[in-house]
Amino acid sequence: MIMRKEDGEAADAPTYSGREQHEVSPLVYDRTGSVPLMPSQPESLPGARVGQLQLSESVASHLREQIISGKLVKGEFLRIDALAKSLGVSTTPVREGLLLLQSESFVRLIPRRGFVVNSFSKSDLLDLFWAQATLGAELAARAAMKMSKEDFVRLQAIQAEHDADFKSGDQVRVARTGHQFHRAINLAAQAPRLALLLGSLTKQLPNRFYASIEGQLKDAVQYHPIIIDALRVRDAESVRSLMYRHIMGGGEHLVAALERQGMWGGAADDRVPAAKATKAAKATSPPAKGKARKAKKRASR
Repeated sequence: MIMRKEDGEAADAPTYSGREQHEVSPLVYDRTGSVPLMPSQPESLPGARVGQLQLSESVASHLREQIISGKLVKGEFLRIDALAKSLGVSTTPVREGLLLLQSESFVRLIPRRGFVVNSFSKSDLLDLFWAQATLGAELAARAAMKMSKEDFVRLQAIQAEHDADFKSGDQVRVARTGHQFHRAINLAAQAPRLALLLGSLTKQLPNRFYASIEGQLKDAVQYHPIIIDALRVRDAESVRSLMYRHIMGGGEHLVAALERQGMWGGAADDRVPAAKATKAAKATSPPAKGKARKAKKRASR
């Protein structure tokens, strides 16, 4: 999968030739399940234009994933014609997708030369997760105070399905129910503007990108039940803390996975000191069951 950035490079930078065929999925689930950013009444737009908008988003999502995963590197030029041929689409959605990535700083348009991939550092990735975690934690805290009994029953049903999907090993279904879990909480917060703001961040990190990351699914299985317990007793501050740590934990897993793939090549400016890395790992790890039970008892008093 991919992400976006802006940053130019050398004239003789390699060109993305588009030798391999890539399937572009028209549906992209965001990681935390915030409300979609498409118009609420697409029928008010010409049908062809709606389809084009969706295709442009799909092209942008595909290229975003390639950049985040390191398959497209800093300084690599993205030729519209080659990409259109490789993806099996016309040049229009490719151009619009690249302009969308430019607005997110994943690529930059160099006059008379075309689009070039920007740098994407470890700090950039962690900053995105920090912003998501901060907004997601606020939405979760509000949901703790506003969630109805029906909302809570629905959330429990989603989590039961998520657990079953995890046991079956179906990563696609796990990703889908994980998305539904976070979406249910975000909607229960009754803060649509805040959810839209979160959506502008989460669409940069497609949900299916995380389903295959080692440790990410296990982390969700550990955190979700604890978050549900805190929501049950309407402990807003505990929910806020748990959701923040849960989302930041996803960032730590992703950084570790990309580092194992040699994404940043161990550059000095991207290294995280051992002591800081250990502290971060402890901060995002799920609380021990004993501590969680104690917190639950305190909240219920």
